Amino acid sequence: MASALRAWLDEPNPGRGVHLATDDGGWDFRDYGALAAAARRTAGALIEEGVRPGDVVCVILPTDFTCVETYYGVWAAGATVCLITPPLFQDGDDYVAHVAAILGQARPVLVVASDDLADLAGRAMAEAGIDGKPWRPAQGDDVAVQPAGELALLQFTSGSSGSPRGVMVTWENLEANSELIARTAGYEDGDVVASWLPLYHDMGLIGTFLTPIARQGTLRLMRPDHFIRDPARWIRCFAEAAHTAAPPFAYAYCARRVKPEQLEGLDLSGWKMALIGAEPIDPHALEVFAQLVEPFGFSRTMFRPAYGMAETTLLVTMDNARRVPLAVRPDPAALSFGEPVRILEQHPLGPESLGAKAGWIVGCGTPEDDVPVAIVDDEGRELGEGLLGEIVVGGASACPGYYAGAEAKSTRFSGGRVFTGDAGFFHEGQLFVLGRMGDSIKVRGRSVYVEDLEAKIAESSGLGKGRIVAVGVPGAGRKGIALFAETQDASWAPDVREMLRRRLGDDVELTIVVGGGLIQRTSSGKPRRRYMLERFQAGTMEGARVLD
Repeated sequence: MASALRAWLDEPNPGRGVHLATDDGGWDFRDYGALAAAARRTAGALIEEGVRPGDVVCVILPTDFTCVETYYGVWAAGATVCLITPPLFQDGDDYVAHVAAILGQARPVLVVASDDLADLAGRAMAEAGIDGKPWRPAQGDDVAVQPAGELALLQFTSGSSGSPRGVMVTWENLEANSELIARTAGYEDGDVVASWLPLYHDMGLIGTFLTPIARQGTLRLMRPDHFIRDPARWIRCFAEAAHTAAPPFAYAYCARRVKPEQLEGLDLSGWKMALIGAEPIDPHALEVFAQLVEPFGFSRTMFRPAYGMAETTLLVTMDNARRVPLAVRPDPAALSFGEPVRILEQHPLGPESLGAKAGWIVGCGTPEDDVPVAIVDDEGRELGEGLLGEIVVGGASACPGYYAGAEAKSTRFSGGRVFTGDAGFFHEGQLFVLGRMGDSIKVRGRSVYVEDLEAKIAESSGLGKGRIVAVGVPGAGRKGIALFAETQDASWAPDVREMLRRRLGDDVELTIVVGGGLIQRTSSGKPRRRYMLERFQAGTMEGARVLD
């Protein structure tokens, strides 16, 4: 099966290729013929360096053509790729510790790094006990594509615990999931894909990089900082592009930052699919984006809410029907495992979704036959429609486990299925995802999800969703919640305390922590809740101040 994802290296289409965004607002283009030749020459240099089929090669490069060529060079050499994020907002020591943790588990035969990242990569190698220096990307003789080992890639995920774990993604997993993505997205030969997502994260790597390239479609690829600086540039791609993917915050960010006059003259009616994933989906974020781009031909039926995770290669469900997404508001007082979920309100996405933040979630589509999805109770018994439980995923996309025997606190692999650690339910045939089971606390026999609390607190405090993170504090006796807020202002705290007391009762102890730069996030933008709590409890969270 490995051949389908690498076949273009032997038979490239010189009429298509990758457009890479440049810092001056333009685009550089390389056709598949040039990219394939460069990848095979990179494979030649890697083989000369001692890389063999089945070896793990870690790659620390920014999103550029060298990264594309090196990625496929590792594959052409038959080796397993492990992409590691370049530093974003971490300080040097934190970044080195993170990379060292990955290298210590991956034990690569080679660490590839760009000139500007070689020092940090070298420090991480030393900390992980790996001899030698980082290898700079180079090209040698043009070689034939080598037979591959079992694993296509190691996809590292840190979740909310802070300890990275490498998901073993086989060629069979990747082939099956790439086919699923193309099928449910309605991808057709010649379609253009546009993305700014980072390549080290599964949604950016598999969904909007490997899948279009395997089909030799046209790809417009931006770096995340290009999107942050000029989100209108991404939207303008869809005068030509048909497919994209992004987390919910990106759509809300566009609505805040982009003015209609920046889109003047655009025709977005050819846009087929805007996937939304990576976190529970807030209908307000989608609606404000829809209202921005609707005058230019965008339809809400182009939204494709989806659910997936690294442990299932990527995609689990995506709504492949051309319909407006469905938003529901479950009764938070009735969220108990194995019990019916009471829906208080529901509506298709539209103007009434404005302001519908706290407690609202969006359906993520109906499972496909080749990716069976079940909801199970605490005993692993399968539950019917409308009952709350853990989401369990099977099929060819379910990965075999974590590399080197690593384990997670809530995600488990058993009998060819992935027990995701996510809570959800089926309603009107669609999967609705509430959030991580480990990120909920039991209050009076029901589950309270911290994402739901965060949305309510963000709304009532006026701080906004990105500046509030809630964490359940485990302990004997009284239950606890730690609330981290990126602000120095404390005027909102009494009202929030009272709101949470009414919601949770007097037996839940609340700790409010304020300060700048408190919130740590995973590569997909999810809060690293456990890691933050551990830092706070250890007294190593700089600038943190506890409110009385």
